Amino acid sequence: MAVSSDEHAGQAGSTLAPQPDALEEYRRELTGYCYRMLGSGFEADDAVQETMLRAWKSADRFEGRSSVRSWLYRIATNVCLDMLRGRQRRARPMELGPASPPDPSRLGDQLPEHLWVSPIADDRVLPAETDPAVIVEARDTIRLAFVTALQHLPPKQRAALILCEVLRWQATEAADLLGTSVPAVNSALQRARTTLAALPEQERPADLRDDHTDLLEKYVDAFERYDMTALVGLLHEDAVQSMPPYALWLEGAGDITTWMVQPGPDACRGSRLIPVEVNGSPGFAQYKPDPAGGFSPWALQVIEITKGRIARMTFFLDTATLFPSFGLPDHLPA
Repeated sequence: MAVSSDEHAGQAGSTLAPQPDALEEYRRELTGYCYRMLGSGFEADDAVQETMLRAWKSADRFEGRSSVRSWLYRIATNVCLDMLRGRQRRARPMELGPASPPDPSRLGDQLPEHLWVSPIADDRVLPAETDPAVIVEARDTIRLAFVTALQHLPPKQRAALILCEVLRWQATEAADLLGTSVPAVNSALQRARTTLAALPEQERPADLRDDHTDLLEKYVDAFERYDMTALVGLLHEDAVQSMPPYALWLEGAGDITTWMVQPGPDACRGSRLIPVEVNGSPGFAQYKPDPAGGFSPWALQVIEITKGRIARMTFFLDTATLFPSFGLPDHLPA
């Protein structure tokens, strides 16, 4: 990839050098960009930190031939492409094999974190704006299904699609940032759209634009009472539940609720759910009863809804790393 001399050595331009505070203004949107590119909240943080370090080190050589924002995005793109080089794409369990029966003996081993699309808190990536239309559109582009779909694209196609169709950059701007031509960017966009359109239906984003407050209140009530009959009534018949870092996933309201009352999963009976804003979707921090008293972290739940019912439930079980990143306590009192 061609790299602007604004990122590396060039003629001295210290009078134009952006100050650290000016760079920090872009941290949130850069985190959103890197998250979409990498599919991991933790890797997005690492990528943005590396972007800032490179920018701070070369700030005195910034020549002003592009805006500070474009300059930072160019650096961030290079960082992400470096991180993605030679790497297996991140996925969701539904892409790795068929659904399993609701049998705890089929759970298998935990798989490495780098295989999964991981969640991120809304307030780390969504724009700090009050315009509801802007927020709604931004939420659509950080949903788990959308971020997972992006991982099917080669890295440069992914960057072109995010820049042009998520961030609304002009093709000329994207071409300049990516060090390529406008026809090459347009070709990359066309190939990316074709790839995304060919994905199976269950790998596409769910529609969460309606107000589902009542449904979610019923879900919390049913889950905390562990009322499987009530829970079935809130799920689509072909609803899906997955539990990264395990590859096992369940399909069908009946199998999901059968799983929940098996000897292992049944330990979640009596859990408490704390609302969280995650990936532009409703979510809950689940704390299950602790034999020593109170409640211990168990899962970060992401709920995806279509046509007034729950279509997908993703329970991320790596609470030791995820809960701190969401500012969640490591224990709840009784």
